[in-house]
Amino acid sequence: MAGVVGNQELRRPAVPVLRTLAVAVCYFAGGRLGLLCRLTVEGAVFTPIYPPTGVALACLLVFGLGCWPGITLGALFLVLSIGPPGPDLLGILVGNTAGPVCAFVLLRRVGFRTDLGRLRDGLALVFLGALGAMLVSSTVDVITLTLAGKLDATHFWPIWLAWWVGDAMGVLIVTPVLLMLFEARRPPSPARWKECLALVVVAAVLVPLATLSSLNALFLGYPLLIWAALRFRLAGSVLCALFTSVMAAVAATEGVGAFAHLSHVEVMLKLQLFNGSLALTALLLSAVITEQHNTRRSVAEACTELAEALEHLSAHDSPAGRAPPEAAQPRRGRDAR
Repeated sequence: MAGVVGNQELRRPAVPVLRTLAVAVCYFAGGRLGLLCRLTVEGAVFTPIYPPTGVALACLLVFGLGCWPGITLGALFLVLSIGPPGPDLLGILVGNTAGPVCAFVLLRRVGFRTDLGRLRDGLALVFLGALGAMLVSSTVDVITLTLAGKLDATHFWPIWLAWWVGDAMGVLIVTPVLLMLFEARRPPSPARWKECLALVVVAAVLVPLATLSSLNALFLGYPLLIWAALRFRLAGSVLCALFTSVMAAVAATEGVGAFAHLSHVEVMLKLQLFNGSLALTALLLSAVITEQHNTRRSVAEACTELAEALEHLSAHDSPAGRAPPEAAQPRRGRDAR
């Protein structure tokens, strides 16, 4: 008995430590993936989709505010993997941690639900979690790097805009995917696998054609996104948006397809406008469809309960022991005689 109690006491502090390390590893892995696609704006290198911000916010929403040290630790590992630390290290760690924490606080204050099954949840993630809270991280990081002499102060606003949009895209694209994976309970039914496979095949052909070819046909991603949202709701829409955004980022990095013959600033603006509109459409469309589905299901359940209640009341109005009026009339005639 004493051994069991001792093991439980050892596990209590071990769980937060392991959770912090897991968050740090996920943050670091997301950062390394994000660095594979880089763009240059006014001499500053940035990532058009910065996955660590999405990873950090998803971890906070799932595990709670207590996992914030894992975000800071992961940011530290990421900075050290890029180069030797400088005087700007503390500011970078503060900015990378403060942005997701602010997003978490704002979302919790408005009653955000991680299943993203309501339109208000999609709007909150877009305007509070991504566009609003990421102002904190981008502002702190760019000011820190500018004061450290690593960025040109005369190009502050273009660099700040690129940094902010990259952080926001990480939240808009990565966070819904991670929340969807966490909320997943069962795979699609066997009857849906054929359509799912067809969607994957069409996406594998259509998305590279839209992003990498010289046809300048980025709009081809939207019918695919609508199909995914209508048939597979959040799971289909966010995975489709993720794949399309990654392929667009690859095309922008290599300067091919719809991003050929453009300046660095034009590439950044075109890519981020496309990714932003794609993520916004995926989140809001899937939220509206899910909300309507839940409403129809609630109405169907209410109708079923009402029918059962009416059947129960009808059974009480005609008890088994009461004789019908036709049988009672002859007895009154015999009593009269």
